[in-house]
Amino acid sequence: MDVEAITEQLITILTTYGLNVLGAIAILILGWMVAGWAKRTTIRLANRSDRMDPTVASFLSSLVRYAVLTFTILAVLSQFGIETTSIIAVLGALGLAIGLALQGTLGHVASGVMLLLFRPFKIGDVVETGGQTGTVKAITLFTTELATPDNIQIIIPNGEVWGSAVKNYSFHDTRRVDLVMGIGYGDDIDKAISVIEQTISADDRAMTDPAPQLVVGELADSSVNIIVRVWTQSSNYWPLKFHLTKTLKERFDAEGIDIPYPQRVVHQGE
Repeated sequence: MDVEAITEQLITILTTYGLNVLGAIAILILGWMVAGWAKRTTIRLANRSDRMDPTVASFLSSLVRYAVLTFTILAVLSQFGIETTSIIAVLGALGLAIGLALQGTLGHVASGVMLLLFRPFKIGDVVETGGQTGTVKAITLFTTELATPDNIQIIIPNGEVWGSAVKNYSFHDTRRVDLVMGIGYGDDIDKAISVIEQTISADDRAMTDPAPQLVVGELADSSVNIIVRVWTQSSNYWPLKFHLTKTLKERFDAEGIDIPYPQRVVHQGE
């Protein structure tokens, strides 16, 4: 083996590619540092906004980091004289093919980002969306998890949530309890309203501002319907509604106020 020939070849390689190798290493190091800095900066800027969810902040920061690393690799390849135009075209075509194949999944991801950014609801809210009702347990980039009142887990794709109306029962601090109390046509309307007012006043969960509203809403086929509207804290909605329904029935019975129900009279021919 000719040591001198090998040495000359090594010197030729180092002379030809040495600076390129050093430049590539420098680009890799710099690109890695810039990618880390860009990720940290994105997270820091995202966390300044109260509307930015940590999941979205992490997702966006990762996208920024990988974008910087992608440009870094292309710069390294270009350093060695490799034509990157064709590589970019291939990557673009590959990305388009993947996007078309996963357009449904990507749609759910986009919807998840929108949900996390605009926050029509948060963890712990009781909502009705996508044809389902329950308490929000988790919001990810792909799905929203609900728990029904009887604690059944419901997983809804984010595309269905974002594409449908959202009814948030927990958004406001107060809610209105609506009841319809029917009394007989022969009963005293003013007496019935007075009994209802006394029952409401005795419950601390019923708000006085706005004041309860009691009006005769309908002269139905078999009853005079009194509409009862009472405001309360959202957390007290169901306890107050259940309590008023039971207590008003008991008070009507005690006061001799009839709560009629539909009756059918059948005439049998001789």
